[in-house]
Amino acid sequence: MKTLDQYNFAGHRAVVRVDFNVPLDDELRITDDTRIRAATPTIKKILADGGSVVLLSHMGRPKGGPDKKNSLYNLGLRLQQEYGQQVKFGGDVLGQEATNMANNLQPGEILLLDNVRFYAEEEKGDPAFAQQLARLGDVYVNDAFGAAHRRHASTAVMAQYFAPEDRVGGYLLQSELDNAKKVLDHPEHPFTAIMGGAKISDKIEIIERLLDKVDNLIIGGAMAYTFSVAEGGSIGNSLLEADKVDLAASLIQKAKEKGVNLVLPGDSLIASRFANDADVEVAGNHSIPVGWMGLDIGPESREIFADIIRNSKTILWNGPMGVFEMSNFSLGTEYVARAVAEATENGAYSLIGGGDSAAAVNQLGFANRVSYISTGGGALLEYMEGKELPGVAALG
Repeated sequence: MKTLDQYNFAGHRAVVRVDFNVPLDDELRITDDTRIRAATPTIKKILADGGSVVLLSHMGRPKGGPDKKNSLYNLGLRLQQEYGQQVKFGGDVLGQEATNMANNLQPGEILLLDNVRFYAEEEKGDPAFAQQLARLGDVYVNDAFGAAHRRHASTAVMAQYFAPEDRVGGYLLQSELDNAKKVLDHPEHPFTAIMGGAKISDKIEIIERLLDKVDNLIIGGAMAYTFSVAEGGSIGNSLLEADKVDLAASLIQKAKEKGVNLVLPGDSLIASRFANDADVEVAGNHSIPVGWMGLDIGPESREIFADIIRNSKTILWNGPMGVFEMSNFSLGTEYVARAVAEATENGAYSLIGGGDSAAAVNQLGFANRVSYISTGGGALLEYMEGKELPGVAALG
């Protein structure tokens, strides 16, 4: 993969696939601009060289064409603040206005086009659509790590319409890959992986791969209850993947065989219903009463998890410990975030695996106290599972 520093953009018009899929509130205001800021070094390098930039991105999952909520027009003012200059908006990516504005771009100028997913051809990976997008510039830069696992037109197909020497990986893409490799290939021990979230089925492959690499594997979130059932426990109304109980049992056995310390929650905060104002109790994970559901790890588990994390030298975290968006069930996730930050400040390397984990770290104010926060949860997991990322492979 050709990197940004190996390319001089002077006199070139770069089509840059960024990941500006940022959350907006009901007033269409950006609530988290992490992904915008992450792409800035790439944009500024191209401009500093004397190149111009055409920005392509998706936003949300629009159905049936353009809509106001998912229009990149909503990002224009924030981008102008970020780059300290005018950002032109060309609208429809295949429109004549977009083509004319791209063709007339001068060195140092930026053009933002609308959501590539307004066209169904984007997600289908349609070659003709990709070829039309490629006509917007003479060099292709992919900096959208968060979408690199998708075989979409703008991430995995349009690169083929540029000469091999004109396909470039952006700074963010390169950084994401370098940080993932650091954890996978050169971890300092003890190496602790923390897996949370709702379903084992989302994490099977990475858990199995990590069992060959980690010293400690901490399991939290709702998927821990399937492990509890595999050990013969009663989990009340907690979330259960009944068809994954045997798998959970096999993972427990594999961890024993490989000498990995598999750490499951011993207790939970349980609720009478799925609501922040529900009645709350503490119960052992193997003895949750019928009618109650576990929504966070309990006080004993919080301390055990935090102690293991604080004594680690390499940490990978993907997935919350409970329903952290509800304040009464956020403490487990907060304990883990704080322990990761403390370990990092004591010399550990910590990689936060995107998605809800990244959101939690940002919301809790620990973003500057960890080593690296990935912008792509799904892409990072697939890369760490050993899968080829189409958006990276397309760069050669």
